[in-house]
Amino acid sequence: MNCLVLLAKSTVENYINTGKIIRTPKDFPKEFLEEKSGVFVTIMKNNELRGCIGTYLPTRENIIQEVIYNAVAAATEDYRFGPIQREELPHLSYTVYALKAPELVKDLKDLDPKKYGIIVKTAATPLKSGLLLPDLDGIDTIEQQVSICCQKSGINPKEEKIVIYKFTVKKYS
Repeated sequence: MNCLVLLAKSTVENYINTGKIIRTPKDFPKEFLEEKSGVFVTIMKNNELRGCIGTYLPTRENIIQEVIYNAVAAATEDYRFGPIQREELPHLSYTVYALKAPELVKDLKDLDPKKYGIIVKTAATPLKSGLLLPDLDGIDTIEQQVSICCQKSGINPKEEKIVIYKFTVKKYS
């Protein structure tokens, strides 16, 4: 298992069992201690989504800190689910996504739902935005990807002007 995935797992288990956030481990590969990146942590239970929260731009000191804080948030703050309970811990699996900086999309033909995640934002206020990670099961077309991302964020693309950004990820599972 990848070290970032192990970090997400141990962070969630420690937080659920003790209520405390772990300290930044110092024995990680230098790249994760020195680099910054947006990070999403996805938690699955029996092949069903159980929590997913992240940041598309870095908000912490390094990738390790992003994983720690987003793992706790995915386990306890995803509005679609209640907080993870202790008895669920043995049944969970984790995926960590390190996001590259988003790029403005000038033409929908530049998208590929298997390769790129997207961020859809309204161009006017009130600002609404949604994000969809790349290579998700059941999302095979650009149209599906944009539509689902708009639905997630409450954007009506027929009535609101939107701006789309694409990004790539490094996936750890």
